[in-house]
Amino acid sequence: MKKVERRLAGRYRVGSGGRFRLEDWDPADTAGLALTKEESRTLLANGTDDLLTLQDKLYAQDRWAVLLVFQGMDAAGKDGTIKHVMSGVNPQGVQVHSFKQPSAEELDHDFLWRIARRLPERGNIGIFNRSHYEEVLVVRVHEESLEAQKLPRQLVTKKIWEERYDDINAFERHLARDGTVIRKFFLNVSREEQKKRLLARLDDPDKNWKFSSADAGERRLWKDYGRAYEEMIASTSTKWAPWYAVPADNKWFTRVVVESVIVQALEDLDLSYPKIGKEKRRELTRVRKIIARS
Repeated sequence: MKKVERRLAGRYRVGSGGRFRLEDWDPADTAGLALTKEESRTLLANGTDDLLTLQDKLYAQDRWAVLLVFQGMDAAGKDGTIKHVMSGVNPQGVQVHSFKQPSAEELDHDFLWRIARRLPERGNIGIFNRSHYEEVLVVRVHEESLEAQKLPRQLVTKKIWEERYDDINAFERHLARDGTVIRKFFLNVSREEQKKRLLARLDDPDKNWKFSSADAGERRLWKDYGRAYEEMIASTSTKWAPWYAVPADNKWFTRVVVESVIVQALEDLDLSYPKIGKEKRRELTRVRKIIARS
């Protein structure tokens, strides 16, 4: 992994057990890099080659699982980032799931139930486009959503969000102890850039399908969401499942940072192809002879 990419992987990691304020994280930051489109494509392509090699070893070794969580405001670039960063990997070893509004069946279970059902298998990379964190973001901003979850009323107290943070941290710690590497990405887009992207969706017929009237309503709740993100990230960025506050105003930079974090996480596992024993080698020798004679 190149030196610049390793530096990026650590620059946007949010420390555990501390304070997180959006005003301290610049959505337009590019870490001093001023790259042309061609240069940014080259940097991303180099990382993609590394990612493909590491993914192949992850799949072959079949010991670790990787879970990548993407959260962000509307038009922050979650879909595009996933598409571009994961474009070069083997689709057999990647599982992508987008969590929409809960179904009736999902609402009849605890809020982590639908998440647990979609966790990646060993040897695989799982991607959550939105996730269990909707339960302390959308549900918190729209508290009427709690009623749909049919919780016993005596359990819906002022401490419910703190309790959910505790539950999420314990859940993710369990996964980490069982061999799932977790990296969480908050795509930090500015209000001005979001406005530009939402208007672009309206102006471009090919992007109209992406727009919903609900997007305009959610935009009016920008400050409420900002406070929810601040408390959520401060409470759930842990050593075993850290958050990365990735600048999202420049799409090329967002993709390079996310890719750098994933590559470093895989490199840190010191992955390797499984070694075969003497009996397996003898079997391969026999097979070689059979094929050569056929």
